[in-house]
Amino acid sequence: MSPSFQLTRAVAPDSTYAALRRDVLAGLTHSPKTLPPKWFYDAVGSELFTRITELPSYYPTAAERACLAAHSTEIASATGARTLVELGSGSLSTKSRHLLDALPDLHTYIPVDVSESALTLTGQALSTERPQLSVHALIADFTADFTLPVSVGPRLVAFLGSTIGNLLPVERTAFLSGVRDLLDPGDALLLGTDLVKDESVLVAAYDDPTTSLFNKNVLAVVNRELGADFDTDAFDHVALWNPNSEWVEMRLRSRTDQTVKIPELDLTVHFTEGEDLRTEISAKFRRDGVRTELAAAGLDLTHWWTDPQARFALSLSVAR
Repeated sequence: MSPSFQLTRAVAPDSTYAALRRDVLAGLTHSPKTLPPKWFYDAVGSELFTRITELPSYYPTAAERACLAAHSTEIASATGARTLVELGSGSLSTKSRHLLDALPDLHTYIPVDVSESALTLTGQALSTERPQLSVHALIADFTADFTLPVSVGPRLVAFLGSTIGNLLPVERTAFLSGVRDLLDPGDALLLGTDLVKDESVLVAAYDDPTTSLFNKNVLAVVNRELGADFDTDAFDHVALWNPNSEWVEMRLRSRTDQTVKIPELDLTVHFTEGEDLRTEISAKFRRDGVRTELAAAGLDLTHWWTDPQARFALSLSVAR
């Protein structure tokens, strides 16, 4: 491994298991029942999501990629970033490749993810491809408090994939405030947001056989990690548009009255026929709303780019 690659753990080794226990206990004893979408992404779920991004109906990945390809040079010029921080970088940092290519004076790349294996793959790949680049990977939950490694400024934090849409409004407020706390005045945030559009287009992006498998995979994760006995065939995948909140909801709907046991939590959960378990929200945004949320966190919107069909936006904001 190149000496330019470092890996720092900002969470305890058993923190993922502890967080899963907390989330499952809280979500399945809540009314209505919920589970956070971050638990989709074990190895199986990550592979399924990759397949989803290749479906013609699932436009956000291609639309964001088009934005990055068209505007990364402008982003580089506007920020002059010497450090790029990517929250939720995933394996091989595929979302940020255009930025890595475009930033001429980039000194340090800080990928942040909960997956040590994904970060190790990233470090190995970039050490070979870009030996001059310092890579300091951080094992951390980007929705929790953490501290960035010391790095040269100006810094650009990238939060791509419209992952912010998976957070409830109160969670978005806390998240954006936390990001602002990581930045010095003049540092920037590049945010990917899916935009409000026709309901039929939105629902179609989340309602197909592959997404059904992806949705049900969260039950398989709970079965494996906590000894639960969910029957994935006893639930139907549901995707619907909530016009008041302007988000797509993914749910698992119980096909019958049933009882699920989760021995690791000493918990028995009852589902009635037709009862929904919400597994994800995917909020869609408007420019004025994004500006308002950024401003409340101390970030001033300076640039706004969309793909040619105006389906997806990249916004650049600067810390006051």
